Amino acid sequence: MSGENFLKQNLDRVKALANSDKLRDLGADITKNAQGFIDAGKDFADKTLGSVTSLLFGKTKRLSKSVLAAFPDGKAKFNMSSPAIEFKASGETKEKDWRVSLSVPTQVMNQLAGQNSLLDPLKKTGNKLVFPYTPTVLVGHSAAWNPMQPVHTNYPFYAYENSRVEQMTITADFYVQNEQEAKYWVAAVHYLRSMTKMAYGQSADRGQPPPIVYLNGYGDFTFNNVPVIITSFQFDLKREVDYISTKLQVGGGNSSAQDTGDVAPQKGSSGYAWAPTESLITVGVIPQYSRTKQSQFNLQSFIKGDHTLKGDGFI
Repeated sequence: MSGENFLKQNLDRVKALANSDKLRDLGADITKNAQGFIDAGKDFADKTLGSVTSLLFGKTKRLSKSVLAAFPDGKAKFNMSSPAIEFKASGETKEKDWRVSLSVPTQVMNQLAGQNSLLDPLKKTGNKLVFPYTPTVLVGHSAAWNPMQPVHTNYPFYAYENSRVEQMTITADFYVQNEQEAKYWVAAVHYLRSMTKMAYGQSADRGQPPPIVYLNGYGDFTFNNVPVIITSFQFDLKREVDYISTKLQVGGGNSSAQDTGDVAPQKGSSGYAWAPTESLITVGVIPQYSRTKQSQFNLQSFIKGDHTLKGDGFI
């Protein structure tokens, strides 16, 4: 029996009861309220259907961006990724994380050990910035040849000068739907700000340039521990989107003390940040190889793919 039929049957009983002089007024009131409840139930069902349709449309829109992160219960778990399947001769398969990421330098993590910082969310993704949605990556390679044209000739001779990998541009969509994702957005922006700064003023190791980070993504043969320097980045703060607030704590803290319980953690400072529900982050990176590393380059090994598989970083 449907809920609407049940209400109608009880509504008829109420009408019969309303024939009594003592309950006439009460029956009329109940009749009016019951009928209103039925109408409200229909209206509620229509609105619920509309809401579900809108929710599914929004989910479809986000999934159309090639989501690589898992979203159980509507929350992004950045330490999980949609598996890239690796097939083996034995028929077994293995999941491999192939998301695009930029590492946090070890010296930076050592400086932040035992303290609260804006980069804490990046610890949950293996001390690296993981782009949770498939970004657009533009890569360019070039070989420079210098034209040499003697007099009274129709065609020049080209002398080889050098080869290089041009600046790579990573353009990534970021979507924020809850406080956890807002924290990660703040961490991503602050990471890029920090990786484009030199040690200056009251900093330790004054004069040290921005650090080298490692680019990974798309498996073992595309970007495998490629040493890069971040040359530029930009992000937008749109006016037509919503913003989600999150509370952040910096300074103080003592992770080792919290683990052992021997020393009470120091209290740091806290503040708030608002992250846009939709934004676009663009990062420019250039490979940076040391002289020692370049001296180890072997063209035959590179052609076979040994260099990239071993994670030497050559592309």
